[in-house]
Amino acid sequence: MNALYIVFGIIGGLLGGMGMGGGTLLIPLLTVGGNVSQQTAQFINLSAFVPMSVLALVLHAKNGYVVKKRILYLVIPAVAFAILGSYIATVISPELLRKLFGAFLIALGSVYFMEIIVKKKQNRT
Repeated sequence: MNALYIVFGIIGGLLGGMGMGGGTLLIPLLTVGGNVSQQTAQFINLSAFVPMSVLALVLHAKNGYVVKKRILYLVIPAVAFAILGSYIATVISPELLRKLFGAFLIALGSVYFMEIIVKKKQNRT
């Protein structure tokens, strides 16, 4: 089982380092493949996210991909709503949290799928 967690960590780290949201895949891998509760999977994801994001931010800033003028407009509301979201995740049932996360993944996949369809239609014209 430890080898499976290492594989999950590699996948989540690669996606997170590229800025694609490693937790979007890591949380389902942990809950389904690792038989971990939703709250525990989210805790593991957040614990892994902090060092990954610091390293990725340093590398992206070093390569000139960070627009420093706009950071606070994103960071301030993100931190405020992260606090709110963390609180909500601790007070609702694990089953509801799991369903909400599943609905989020379905919505995210649907938006991505629709973007692909729209781009293909635009390329034809």
